[in-house]
Amino acid sequence: MSLTLYNSLTRRKEPFEPLETGKIRMYCCGITAYDYCHLGHARTCIIWDTARRYLQWRGYDVRYVQNFTDIDDKILNRARREGTSMQDVADRFINAYFEDMVRLNVKEADTYPRATHTLDGIKRLIYELEQKGYAYPAAGDVYYAVRQFSEYGKLSGRKLDDLQAGASGRVEVDDSEASKKKDPFDFALWKAAKPEEPAWESPWGAGRPGWHIECSAMIRDNLGETIDIHTGGEDLKFPHHENEIAQSEAATGQSLARYWLHTGMVQVGGEKMAKSLGNFITIRDLLDRPTDPMAVRLFVLQAQYRKPLDFTEDALAAASNGWQTLKEGLRFGYKYGERLGWQPSSPTPNSPSAITQRFDEAVDDDLNFAGGLAVLFEVAKTLGREGNILVHEGKTEIPPEELKQQWHTLVTLAEVFGLEAQPEAVMAQPADGLSDRAIESLIQQRTEARQAKNFAEGDRIRNELQAQGITLIDKPGGVTIWHRH
Repeated sequence: MSLTLYNSLTRRKEPFEPLETGKIRMYCCGITAYDYCHLGHARTCIIWDTARRYLQWRGYDVRYVQNFTDIDDKILNRARREGTSMQDVADRFINAYFEDMVRLNVKEADTYPRATHTLDGIKRLIYELEQKGYAYPAAGDVYYAVRQFSEYGKLSGRKLDDLQAGASGRVEVDDSEASKKKDPFDFALWKAAKPEEPAWESPWGAGRPGWHIECSAMIRDNLGETIDIHTGGEDLKFPHHENEIAQSEAATGQSLARYWLHTGMVQVGGEKMAKSLGNFITIRDLLDRPTDPMAVRLFVLQAQYRKPLDFTEDALAAASNGWQTLKEGLRFGYKYGERLGWQPSSPTPNSPSAITQRFDEAVDDDLNFAGGLAVLFEVAKTLGREGNILVHEGKTEIPPEELKQQWHTLVTLAEVFGLEAQPEAVMAQPADGLSDRAIESLIQQRTEARQAKNFAEGDRIRNELQAQGITLIDKPGGVTIWHRH
């Protein structure tokens, strides 16, 4: 089966075909840096991080770009309240973003362009739109003439005539801005400078860019005129992504993106997340409870990415329990590998197997991460069961080399989903704790003592091991097996 993606532009699943064989240019709309990231950001970042990882797993060379909006009314308003600068606010919350993403195991993008670092590209794009009749100046502002672009609305499915009655609720502008527009649906490409606000020189006077033009310019500067995949949250489809298309395609005459992918919204207890409702949850508040970041990733990946995701305490608890199952499987080799006769070294990439084939078939169907997770859980449960058998019976039902292959496959595929359990966490024990080899040696000494009817020495060794968290189980035939507490 080949990879298929649901394209928001065509509203159907389509076979994925990159513009250039083996290479993918991918852009994700990032945060506006005025506050800490919340659960909605977590979902978007985890989903597209995982999509990127999967595309790389499938052999593509992915160039992944994610922007930061570092000039915006929300940033300026916060700077005024705090008596600081726009740059200080933006820098602080961009740094906080990186702190949150490290905890969620979200890989860094290849580059993070900022709006304030893309001003030359922004002004060039506005100039081209003006020259082609898609933009017009008005008292220091520059606006995009929406009705000049005949395909406006093709992404969202909205038509301007249908929106006319509700125009006042769709366009958030002050009276002075509204009076400059030729049409209420036109949107700002450049805003004239206001007193005590940051401003940059331009052919239209001092000012700053509008929000939508930033992404069009950043994509063009970093990835070219047409890209393979454009991603973001469902809330950005209109007007932001619709306006990106209008700007870029009017200027270049080329499609902006072949595939448009959107994550569904996050709800909390069935309601839209909002500060006014008191259900606004930041990533760091959630992780500081503490909540295992891997459980959060699992919670996000278990849902179909295009549908709404309802955050509840019960759902998070279920994901936490699920992570415990996966974690036990991921730690199997480090915990039991030496006893099975193979070194507990880090897993190495393995050859394709029936497991990986089933995994790929599931995820190839429009990034069906839940289907991929079902494959991982199946393997993890098998390893967990074999670990219990080893502890109580002294040997496994499945041959050790087959278990080694399954473990390596599980760790490799889990890493595609950003789900990782480090060996040092698995082997957590006192610095002077006993190695597997030392335990086996003491058990052998105990066996020899018991055979010599020196039961006091045998009990001493058992008690010594018990004090260090090692339980011995004597089986018929003089066999002793052990496990750590």
